Amino acid sequence: MMSQGWMGSDYTNDDILRESSVVDDYTHSIEGDAEVDGRPCHKIKLIAKEDADVLWGHQVWWVDKKEFIVLKAELYDEDGYLVRTERGTDLKTMDGRFIPSTIELVPAEEEGHKTVLKILEMKFNIKLEENFFSQQNMKSIR
Repeated sequence: MMSQGWMGSDYTNDDILRESSVVDDYTHSIEGDAEVDGRPCHKIKLIAKEDADVLWGHQVWWVDKKEFIVLKAELYDEDGYLVRTERGTDLKTMDGRFIPSTIELVPAEEEGHKTVLKILEMKFNIKLEENFFSQQNMKSIR
């Protein structure tokens, strides 16, 4: 169920809920240097740990050397087949953080298909009251 698409997009339920942890569930190794859109990057391979309950068998990330943000990621299944490629572009500062404002997910086996997420505004560290996520409050916010 975690591998199913979220609301008809190429995002999975696991992408949205983040049940797995790239820090705890994967072993990391630096594979070298590369460039993405003219920006110097570390190329990092993440291999799922044997006991990890994760969706991806391994991942390859291109992380900007200056800003430490993921500019490109390839996600592979447990058999080593590429499932999708993600790209972060249109880098902007939002609420004091430098982030990609466009994220593109391209499935490997669906030619011409992709999901594009455009971030128009982003706020971080917003103070929320403890009861914000109560059932009663969720019903009244529409």
